[in-house]
Amino acid sequence: MNIEFFRDYCLAKKGVEETFPFDEVTLVFKVMGKMFALTGLDNEEFTVNLKCEPDWAEELREQYPEVRPGWHMNKHHWNTVHFEGSLDDALLLRLVDHSYELIVASLPKKLQRQLEELGNG
Repeated sequence: MNIEFFRDYCLAKKGVEETFPFDEVTLVFKVMGKMFALTGLDNEEFTVNLKCEPDWAEELREQYPEVRPGWHMNKHHWNTVHFEGSLDDALLLRLVDHSYELIVASLPKKLQRQLEELGNG
């Protein structure tokens, strides 16, 4: 999967914004102000840090060499995923969706209601 498709996919999700809160090369996608995906635009390889349920994160790391503990993140909850390796797009999108859904579920009820009210896209 290329970065343009990934970016469009993230931005199509409800309540998502793209930001550069750390520097001019670390692209961060947030839902209602909380980060769910980030990637370095200056990296040689296209990798994305995604939040993941801890047990599934371990399972993915054992099963796929393209999934590693999150770089500069809480390694219990975040994976760094190589997006240009052998993982198929369906799994990559599932991992993006999972990260987004974990963050949405962790939002305060007030923000969850605001997100619901945004409608589609």
